[in-house]
Amino acid sequence: MTDPSDVARGAAAAAAAELVEPGMTIGLGSGRAVWKLVALLGERSDPIRAATASNRTAELAGAVGIQIVELDGEVALDLALDGADEVAPDLGLIKGGGGALLREKIVIAAARRFVVVAETPKKVERLGEGFRLPVEVVRFAWRDTRRRLAPLLPDAELRTAGDGGDPYLTDEGHFILDCALDGSTAPAELAKRLNAVPGVVEHGLFLGMAERALLGTPEGEVEVLTAPPR
Repeated sequence: MTDPSDVARGAAAAAAAELVEPGMTIGLGSGRAVWKLVALLGERSDPIRAATASNRTAELAGAVGIQIVELDGEVALDLALDGADEVAPDLGLIKGGGGALLREKIVIAAARRFVVVAETPKKVERLGEGFRLPVEVVRFAWRDTRRRLAPLLPDAELRTAGDGGDPYLTDEGHFILDCALDGSTAPAELAKRLNAVPGVVEHGLFLGMAERALLGTPEGEVEVLTAPPR
């Protein structure tokens, strides 16, 4: 039996692949929709260059012949394509469920354009409705960092890896605190205050970055959301 989520991801990935023009250098995030996109791009005859936001994406892209490039200060990305865990009506996002939020934000910041590749169930009216906000923190004194976060995010849980109970480590070797959002603080204000907390490396609020979202449906269609004028 066909998985409706798989159908939705495939539809979004196919729509995203149409945005990749010959000669582009792109950024690729992580997650299952992006990995479907990588497979589609690997079927093309024109060479594709990409900066990748996770080790897993780099492995998959390299395996299908995509040339991996380094963000060395000289490379300019024409387009970044990445998933999301939640998508608000203004295209504010929560990202980081896969643990690559720091690298993903760096890749997106290096691109001229950013398009979300996801599924319609990711749409929410308010960020934090069904997904905790990931906050990446350095391992040193992480409990003290959590204490400093408490006035903003009192319900913060250390992410663990698998069933063993060991802390999850990002590709950069950091911990992640998954935090409940109650909607009492506007996302933009919360992002600003989180950036000022010592020990916080990055957070999963991606605000004012996406120009559109390609959201696949279980029926194989694609819903397109566009960002409001800034």
